[in-house]
Amino acid sequence: MSKVEHFEIMILGSGQGGKLLAWNLAKSGKTVAVVERQWVGGSCPAVACLPSKNEIWSARVAHLVRNASHFGVKTGAVTIDVGEVLARKRGMIEREVAFHLGAYQSSGASLVMGSGHFVGPKTIEVQLNEGGTRLLSADEIIVNVGSHAAIPAIPGLEAAKPLTHIGALDLDYAPAHLIALGGGYVGVELAQAYRRFGSRVTIVQRAPHLVPLEDADTADELQRLLRDEGIDVLTTAETVSVVGSSGESVRVTVRTPEGEREIEGSDLLVATGRVPNTAGIGLDQAGVELDERGYIRVNEYLQTTTPGIWAIGEVAGSPHFTHVSVDDFRVVRDNLTGGKHSTRDRLVPHTVFTDPPLARVGMNEREAQQKGIAVRVAKLPMSNVLRTEATDETRGFMKVLVSAEDDSIVGFSMIGSEAGEVMAVIQTAMLANLPYTRLRDAIYSHLTMAEGLGPLFANVSERKTR
Repeated sequence: MSKVEHFEIMILGSGQGGKLLAWNLAKSGKTVAVVERQWVGGSCPAVACLPSKNEIWSARVAHLVRNASHFGVKTGAVTIDVGEVLARKRGMIEREVAFHLGAYQSSGASLVMGSGHFVGPKTIEVQLNEGGTRLLSADEIIVNVGSHAAIPAIPGLEAAKPLTHIGALDLDYAPAHLIALGGGYVGVELAQAYRRFGSRVTIVQRAPHLVPLEDADTADELQRLLRDEGIDVLTTAETVSVVGSSGESVRVTVRTPEGEREIEGSDLLVATGRVPNTAGIGLDQAGVELDERGYIRVNEYLQTTTPGIWAIGEVAGSPHFTHVSVDDFRVVRDNLTGGKHSTRDRLVPHTVFTDPPLARVGMNEREAQQKGIAVRVAKLPMSNVLRTEATDETRGFMKVLVSAEDDSIVGFSMIGSEAGEVMAVIQTAMLANLPYTRLRDAIYSHLTMAEGLGPLFANVSERKTR
């Protein structure tokens, strides 16, 4: 049996929160080991966040060039070299890998490349990628193994070898006809990107709306945008069966309120949700319990059911955003050093990188209604924001929810150019507990998208006095 190597801190998985913990704690003098199965730095810089936004940006450039004549710029025929798009993305990934390796070296944290699984409460056996095994133990262990794309149990789907976001971001060609199962955040981003690369695209969405976590008006606006770009969107459509092989030819049968129909395509993308990576890592050997969805059960301090074992990021059921994993890092770091940092009452924003983007912070109307919170709602079309007169980015709207009981801001949604940047203004105001009137009466720089916040908040109705 391998000799046990002991560390003060061990992190299983090198995703965003895990690597920040490793670098921070190692610099503070702790002995730290990180066990990573595949991607140095985790999925975000390798196959998810950064790669997707890299290719989405290339798709936006293609779209702008195709429509350049509208702005008085004359171009010739536009062709897309998806191989060059892929090469640009891979160059970025190589730079990210080099950065991460340098960060491990400078921090003093040990990076162990291999597949780890618990063989005891505080011991992990690692099957090294280069061959052989190592047996590692630690005083404190943080599980940070993330999640993977779900493949629904639809007849013929798994046999068709569909793309997930990982494969879709590594194609060196534009599919003749991409069928995307799922109209959530990943599905709509990739659907629009490949449409702009020249693919015919069909989205099959089981729910009545795209992006079902958003309000219906937001989803409807996004659906109109995508359809105007030539994307076929089917909602309330259940996939019944799949025949064929993605990359060659596929036939998808879907059931709609109007009856069954068949969709013929060349490539198939599955973007229907995520599954936590909790299987096969020996959590039962460590006494770590899972919840009913298969995520690691944690308390508000991100402690698992086994003392000295923590979980962060998606595998802990945290909202599936990299920026939440960063906050998980802060929670565990502080608690490891004697603090009492909690995940309660976090104000978590998110941005969907369609063009224009969709962003939200706080509650939407449906959530406010479900929680019994009375709100005043105000909207402003993006066409009423003066900057859009110059840029022609008139699609979309801003929407704010203000408490009916006082003047606090409880939610903000926007689908429009620079939505994520504008949202950050509202998030800051919410964190500072500013009444909406402070933003209504603020002086904004002209011409900016944020300037629309003035007229937006001016549309909030006066609070009713009892």
